Amino acid sequence: MSVSPAIIATQLPDRIVIVLNQHLPAGKAANAAAVLAMTLGQRHPDLIGEPLQDADGQRYPGLIPLGISVLSAADEDLKLLLRQGAERGCDITIFPVDGQQTTNYADFRQAVATQSEQQLQLLGIAVAGEKKTVRKLVASLKLFA
Repeated sequence: MSVSPAIIATQLPDRIVIVLNQHLPAGKAANAAAVLAMTLGQRHPDLIGEPLQDADGQRYPGLIPLGISVLSAADEDLKLLLRQGAERGCDITIFPVDGQQTTNYADFRQAVATQSEQQLQLLGIAVAGEKKTVRKLVASLKLFA
């Protein structure tokens, strides 16, 4: 099943997870999680909470009030999660390895465009959707360490 990144979920998700390739070193994992989280924020801007204010009156942007678990998975499990998440109506965001191999976004898009879904090597995937559905999809995965 092919996932269209142009589709934005019409219902706000009540569960979000980021699943990273279990072989990523810390720096590349942090980058992948940050990229996926920024895209989720753009796709679901209504999830961002009210601005924060400290005791001095300084205001800060609001944060997402949902917890976002960061889990780990093997290559094959990431592809399975991509397919099953899409089949179950979840909003899926992918981060292929090509995203860390160039700083030129046009080159990145071109590299992805030459690969089928099965050929993509995923550094991470974000899954947003109904709590029960997302939990079932990631039940066997462990926290990223």
